This record gives sequence, C-alpha cells and structure tokens, in this order.
Amino acid sequence: MAAKKKKKAKKAKAVKARKAKGKSPAKKSRTVARKAGKTPAKKKKKAVKAARKKAPARKPAKKAKRKQTVGEGDYQASRAFLRDQSNFVEKNRARIPTLGQQAEKALEGPEGDALRDAEATAAARSRDLF
Repeated sequence: MAAKKKKKAKKAKAVKARKAKGKSPAKKSRTVARKAGKTPAKKKKKAVKAARKKAPARKPAKKAKRKQTVGEGDYQASRAFLRDQSNFVEKNRARIPTLGQQAEKALEGPEGDALRDAEATAAARSRDLF
C-alpha cells in the first residue's frame, strides 16, 4: 500500500515539474493525441490488437469446494451407486440368470433362515417397507 502511495506522489511531482517548465504532462488520452495529429487512429487500433494478442492467457479461477452432503441428500454417492450398478449389469449380463437361480437355492437351503433374518434386520433400519 505504501509503495502505491509513493508511486503516485512521484508521478504527481513529475507532472508538476513538467508544467512548471511549460511542457505538457507525460500521458495524454487517445482522443487528444489523435486530434493533435500525432498518431493516426488506424495505427492505434493495430497497436491495441497487437497488445491483446501478446497478453498472457489468464488462469481459470479455482472453484470453491462445497461441503459434501451425507445421508439422503448425498447426490455424489447416489450417482456412484447407480454407475456401479449399471457397470455390474453390463459386465455380468450373461451370468445374471444363474446368479438368480443360486440365490433361490440359497433361500430354500439350510442358510435360508439366516438370509431372511438379515433381510428383516435391513428392513427394520430402512424407511421403505418390503
């Protein structure tokens, strides 16, 4: 901040010195320079275009990180689940009927009671009713 103030003060001093000597200030606006006939408008436009081309590209601004929502509003987890589910179906399309038959046999077999208990436990925690 102090450097800016010093710079402004130095410029003001230089302008005062030029005025005291009877010279015009160092900078003039474009319109004043054009009216004076020092630089034609076409050359000025070309210089401006060249300056624009030479300017370095700006870096994209960083996006602010959002807080991750956890629970029913966790959209990121929902998208990941749906993506994984569709990938599983695509990869195992031929095996799905046999997997279903194996699950039926497991329910009818000796581990059927344990599977039904696990289903009831999961349903008790869920809001959905099976």
